[in-house]
Amino acid sequence: MHPPLVSEYPKTSYFAEYLNFSPTDTLKEQLKKNEIFVLNLFESLSDAELLFQYQENKWSIKELIGHISDTEKIFGYRALSIVRGEKKPLPGFDENIYVENAHFNKLSANQLIQYYFANRTATLAFLETISTEQVLQMGSANGQEVSARALLWMIAGHEKHHLSVINERYIPLLNKN
Repeated sequence: MHPPLVSEYPKTSYFAEYLNFSPTDTLKEQLKKNEIFVLNLFESLSDAELLFQYQENKWSIKELIGHISDTEKIFGYRALSIVRGEKKPLPGFDENIYVENAHFNKLSANQLIQYYFANRTATLAFLETISTEQVLQMGSANGQEVSARALLWMIAGHEKHHLSVINERYIPLLNKN
């Protein structure tokens, strides 16, 4: 599945940023690239390093990975709802409240990586069940008109954004300590 057209998602800065892919990219390739990064991250960092915050009041690496997983589940649900014909507007969510109530820092690295991969496996399986016509269906999520395809690509783009933050802001500081 190739990236969505601009007409398939709201004209907001975060959609434009997260959906900045080449027209030749495929969703499965992007999701696999992100998976490899996450797996390497967990293999290379200690439990203490996974709790690292690059700045006060910023999430830890564990919290970021948990947030990525929660958001994948939410975007996947939104895409599923639209594909299945839901006509009711789908609600937004407050990511800070979700992270606060998830207690990701209390999970072991193994628990968190299992949660991450369980979500990813479900997303990839869902992609196998839907047609080109279905992903083009439009619906309402968080008060915005959006296609199922754009929501599915948001999974990869949102994750790519946060993995870049980890790579640019967290890893350099960990390597200095």
